[in-house]
Parts: sequence; C-alpha cells; structure tokens
Amino acid sequence: MVIELTTESFKEKVYNFEENPNEWVYKGNKPAIVDYFAEWCGPCKAVAPILEELSEEYEGKVYIFKVNVDENPELSQVFGIQSIPSLLFVPMNEQPQMAMGALPKETFKQAISEALKVE
Repeated sequence: MVIELTTESFKEKVYNFEENPNEWVYKGNKPAIVDYFAEWCGPCKAVAPILEELSEEYEGKVYIFKVNVDENPELSQVFGIQSIPSLLFVPMNEQPQMAMGALPKETFKQAISEALKVE
C-alpha cells in the first residue's frame, strides 16, 4: 500500500528536518521510496500504478510514500524539488538519492536493488 504523507507525518516516518537540519537521520525501519507528486501532473499519474504494484511486490521490505507538493510546499522546499515526479530513494544506513521523471517499472526495480539493497 502506498502511504500519503503530510509534512508532519513525513517528519515522524522519514526525516525530521527541523530536529536535524544538517544531518540526514532516517526514522524508518526499512528502506523507502518517496514520490513527490501533484494531482494535475500527467507523468505523476503514469507512475502511480507502478508504485502501487511495487508496494505489493515489496510488501514488508520497502515503504512507498507519496507527498503532494501542492499540499506540502515545505517538503518541496526542504528537498529542492523543481520538477515532478521526483523520487527520493531512502536506504537504511546511507544518504538518500533523488531521481526525476516518470521512471519505468524496471528502472524502479533496479533502483530498489542497487540503491535500497532490497531483492
């Protein structure tokens, strides 16, 4: 299941940028993908069903979160989101990596394997 986050739930589940503004401290207990999207964004709508499929395929292994940039502008600013969809790949003990654009499913699977270290 893809979980939609607000700024407050993002700070609880992913990263509290107010407590740790200069150091990435991931709060989750398994790797994550954060999809920055907007309702009006065509490429975002193309990515949504892929993320739903991945959430089922990797259930229990990877969190898949969504952040509506129109409703949570502070999160867009913190991460310097300039275009959507933007996808933040969050491994357990490493720095997150950002990817942009509507990625195909195979590219997501490769990133989950390589960036998130999940098979």
